[in-house]
Amino acid sequence: MGIVLSQVVVDSHDPASLAAWWGEVLGREVEADGEDEIWILGESTGDLELGFIRVPEDKTVKNRLHLDLRPQDGSDQATELERLIALGARRVDVGQGPDVTWVVLADPEGNEFCLLRSTPAEVAADVAAAESLG
Repeated sequence: MGIVLSQVVVDSHDPASLAAWWGEVLGREVEADGEDEIWILGESTGDLELGFIRVPEDKTVKNRLHLDLRPQDGSDQATELERLIALGARRVDVGQGPDVTWVVLADPEGNEFCLLRSTPAEVAADVAAAESLG
């Protein structure tokens, strides 16, 4: 039996500002637990939460862990890319090459994340098609 992944925590210079940005990106509620610890709550009990904790040091190298975001059904990668850039994300090169299907971006504090191409429904359809073949 496994363990439940509960929270992902991001070091930050300004947790409130970064949490507000990610709350807007994800369309989720932000909850302050003091000024040094801010949380983006899951959509329901038991969902993964995203936390932002104040730290004094700067980010200096590529993250060893990053988030992958997927466009919601009814949207697409190009639409979400435009929205993320308008919110303040920027494209970054971490050596991904020109032929990948995802876009690597950074949040306002430089934390890398990826915007994937497929929506949840497209992924489900691909899995169903693969299962029917074999």
